[in-house]
Amino acid sequence: MAGRDDGKPHTHATDGAGQDWARELLGQLRPADADPRRVLDWLAETLDATVSLRDDTGTVLTGPLTGLDEELVAAVTGGRLASAAWEGEGRFVRLLRVELPRPASAGVLAVTRRHPFDRRAAAIVTHTAGVVELLLRARETAATGHRLARATADLRLAILQLLMVEDTVAARRVAAGLWPGLLDTDTACVYVVETTPEERDRIAAACLEATHDEALVVRCPAMDGHVILVVPGDETGRELRALCGRHPGAFLGGSARQSLARTATAYGQAVSALAVARFRPDEAAVYAERTHPERLMDPEVLHTWTTRLLRPLDTLPHHTRAELLATTRLGLEFTAVNAAKVLGVSRNTVRARMERVENLLHADFSDLTVRAVVHLALHAQAGAAGPLPGAAPRPARLGELLTGPGLRAWARELLARLDSDGRDLRGTLRAWISAGGNAERAAQLLGVHAQTVREHVRSAEPVLERQLLAAGSDLYEVVLAHVAAGDLDQPDLHGPAPRTESGHPDPPVHG
Repeated sequence: MAGRDDGKPHTHATDGAGQDWARELLGQLRPADADPRRVLDWLAETLDATVSLRDDTGTVLTGPLTGLDEELVAAVTGGRLASAAWEGEGRFVRLLRVELPRPASAGVLAVTRRHPFDRRAAAIVTHTAGVVELLLRARETAATGHRLARATADLRLAILQLLMVEDTVAARRVAAGLWPGLLDTDTACVYVVETTPEERDRIAAACLEATHDEALVVRCPAMDGHVILVVPGDETGRELRALCGRHPGAFLGGSARQSLARTATAYGQAVSALAVARFRPDEAAVYAERTHPERLMDPEVLHTWTTRLLRPLDTLPHHTRAELLATTRLGLEFTAVNAAKVLGVSRNTVRARMERVENLLHADFSDLTVRAVVHLALHAQAGAAGPLPGAAPRPARLGELLTGPGLRAWARELLARLDSDGRDLRGTLRAWISAGGNAERAAQLLGVHAQTVREHVRSAEPVLERQLLAAGSDLYEVVLAHVAAGDLDQPDLHGPAPRTESGHPDPPVHG
């Protein structure tokens, strides 16, 4: 760091300007100016000097490399001397020991000028060395704090990812070190707060403060504006509603209470609830606040059908089976890229796992009706506590699930909401689903422009209170409604015929 070299003495170092230099030095401690380099620049200017800072290995940290008495430098950095001074060849040099953050143990502040150091100049150097030492320590403390905060955030994300793949034992072990008791629960709710990417850090900090370390708070790795919370207690949900109410533009979606092993399911529910929250005056919604098709199905038939549909996966080792199921549930809810970010794996891994499930189930996930049916089975299987009492081992077809009067009434009522629009939203939506959610193919079927299809589908979202353009539970509910109402055919799943205990094939499971 070079000082003045025009040969003109700096008046601040030699005149009787009182303690102006002290006020200037204190001014360097203002948050906007608190930079060691800036302080050393000020010292060089004030004393008309050349200033540099070295560590104990001789590496120059800042300032120009100047010739110094290396024995004196070693004595200062080694602790045998606190300071040293020498003159020669028309130069006056002062060396002061400065404690440096680890891994360096100490450094030396070297000040070289053409004029002798009077009492005032010596005082300026001494006090400046103290200020530089303080700022370096503060910077290291701040950097350590940032590293700790980043490591803590990474640890929270790792715990969430373990929960997402149903490894609750490992998640509890990881959490126990920093947040004892956080996951000492069998059930929890998942909430997702949506805001702008620019506001997310502030919202995340507010969530941490509001939950008092009694919830797992994670910045979503897939969606830049999302904060995910795994919440064991009921009070926290009310606090989060109040928090979002104080931040305009923040939306809150919450899941139904689920077991920790069903964190991935709860997460999907919370994201789904966000679609409803966007149309609510209070900008908050909970997934359990509306009727879902599986609740209108015969639980015995649903259980038997689900068990048989997913039976090909039962031949896999438990860990592999759980991994495939968890990945497929998330892969059906989100894109492969976002599911990969949430799980902490590559998108190719997500695709490979889903393709393996496709092959085992003989299913085509490019068909939206197939995706909806498999999504139904996966979530029904995740929610099952075990065999239902008195469950009959009789064949169960998909058609049996979809013919109940309650489900059909729900489906017809839901889709009838679209009839109030002058445009044929219902016909467009049906064609769009048949085309696998592809607007261009649906447009060809209807003889309209692809943008018209997108506008119709987007217009249907607030009417149905469900998010359709992004794959997930909302879309699959609407697809099932079309199938239950007879607007779309039941999907054709060609799985292998399961065998009874007698060894004879059962009738087809899939309807």
